[in-house]
Amino acid sequence: MGALTNHLWQSTLFTVLVAGAALALKSNQANTRYWLWLVASVKFLIPFSLLVTLGSRVEVPSTAPTLPAVAVEQITTSFAPVPPILTSTPQASEPWWPPVLAAAWFIGSILLLTRWFRRWLLIHAALRGASRLPIAAPLPVLSSHTAIEPGVFGIVRPVLLLPEGITQNLSSAELDAILAHELTHVRRRDNLTAALHMLVETLFWFHPLVWWIGSKLVEERERACDEAVLREGSRPEIYAQSVLNVCKYYLESPLPCASGVTGADLKKRIEEIMTQRISYRLTWTRKLLLATAGLAAVAVPICIGVLNAQSKSEPLTFEVATIKPADPDARRAGFQLAPGGGLNIMNVGLKQLIGFAYEIPCGKGCDNQIVGGPGWLDSQRFDITAKAPPSAGVSPGPGQMTPEQMKTASAQVRERLRALLAERFQLTIRHESKEMPVYALTVGKNGHKLKESTAEEGRQMMRGGRGQLIAENATMQLLLVNLAGITGRPVLDRTGLTGRYNFTLEYAPEFGGPGPGGPGEKSEVASGSSDAGPSIFAAIQEQLGLKLEATKGPVEVIVIDRAEKPTAN
Repeated sequence: MGALTNHLWQSTLFTVLVAGAALALKSNQANTRYWLWLVASVKFLIPFSLLVTLGSRVEVPSTAPTLPAVAVEQITTSFAPVPPILTSTPQASEPWWPPVLAAAWFIGSILLLTRWFRRWLLIHAALRGASRLPIAAPLPVLSSHTAIEPGVFGIVRPVLLLPEGITQNLSSAELDAILAHELTHVRRRDNLTAALHMLVETLFWFHPLVWWIGSKLVEERERACDEAVLREGSRPEIYAQSVLNVCKYYLESPLPCASGVTGADLKKRIEEIMTQRISYRLTWTRKLLLATAGLAAVAVPICIGVLNAQSKSEPLTFEVATIKPADPDARRAGFQLAPGGGLNIMNVGLKQLIGFAYEIPCGKGCDNQIVGGPGWLDSQRFDITAKAPPSAGVSPGPGQMTPEQMKTASAQVRERLRALLAERFQLTIRHESKEMPVYALTVGKNGHKLKESTAEEGRQMMRGGRGQLIAENATMQLLLVNLAGITGRPVLDRTGLTGRYNFTLEYAPEFGGPGPGGPGEKSEVASGSSDAGPSIFAAIQEQLGLKLEATKGPVEVIVIDRAEKPTAN
């Protein structure tokens, strides 16, 4: 429905602009305004989104440099930020009105098609009973016993149908003027353009501007034919009388795509014919303005598509990567971002690799948020050295990177790792939402006790050992990540705190070791920390003035459908 709504308001705006242009050209020839209204009609059949799609297929070499990845000396179990936690909302039922509107549109289109078909049958019956007249003309001229006005019927092989006894109601000069009018319709292919607008009316019958465009097309079409007949030398009074006599004795053509003589404002037409209203040809300036506006209407959506396509970078991959089984006796494990967008991984299992690549904090959290897969998922560990292609560029030191650059660099490394997992581990996953226990971090009733950091925005750090976390210039996001690793549950930020803080948190490590850090953060494991102390929940409340509350909510879960051990290289 959103795409249809966009198309309708865009077509409506386009019609309003065409109406303004037609008003500005009211002193010019009617044929110019006719083509403007025809363009407005065709616009309903061509969404701007189609032109945008065409533009997105244009391949333009991109010369924009890739943001460099950040070099970070970091060894930790993981440094993924907290996963997105879905808000707990009731499942909304499907709205009832889209199918109702679709049914109403379908019924309206069928009724309109039925109306067109019944009128076509009247003309078809008149043609079947018509006889050929010996009139020299570039198309067959037939005589019908019906009282339908003289008109051109057919698109591919048109014929001119005249009512019987027309010579009794029109003089020879008047008949010649009517023939000139109808032959003008043939040269202009008016039946074809009228049929095109009938298609627009059938599809968009509910839009009032569509019917207004149809009336304007008929009005300007007949005026254009009047101007052409007068330019060919017909006398105004004879031509005006012929139009009046046709209106007096015969019925108007039942179909817009069967061009006749009547139509539009008859009184105004007769006045313009008799006064021979001067219609000026377009000046070069106006021609240039119209051409520019037309090119812009087509070129702007295409350019938007080209720009959108260029903004979508190619999938990032590592240039080369070596994967080997890790030493079973190795004690150190973690990830290390390398200069130029590379990545060094030591003694890490596939579940932790997935957690890092898809931004899920590991530790106990991986058991809840990454499910399925083969039995070796936890037992088998790997050492990986991955090098980014030269196009990734050379990065400055961590202290010289802005937070935005550091965030972009981390995202690029994760994207490359996802491609590596799909290629070398044959990893296939799917995302599901699962109701599970989570923790919500809130501010205590007496306010928080965090100390605002005076350091510039940039590198943030959280280090510690068992039962201790020391934060410097850290955001709530970094605290959430570590708390998720400590508690084994996703943690939702409900503090509303957006600053950077310094604090020390000491607790009894009943849940295990400290949690992971984040992109550009340093995490060091200290030894000798005491195991005595308050629980993590009491420590958070007493030392930081925050509160960690257990709750439940839908959480994004990764389900492993397929994974294979990679070939060592």
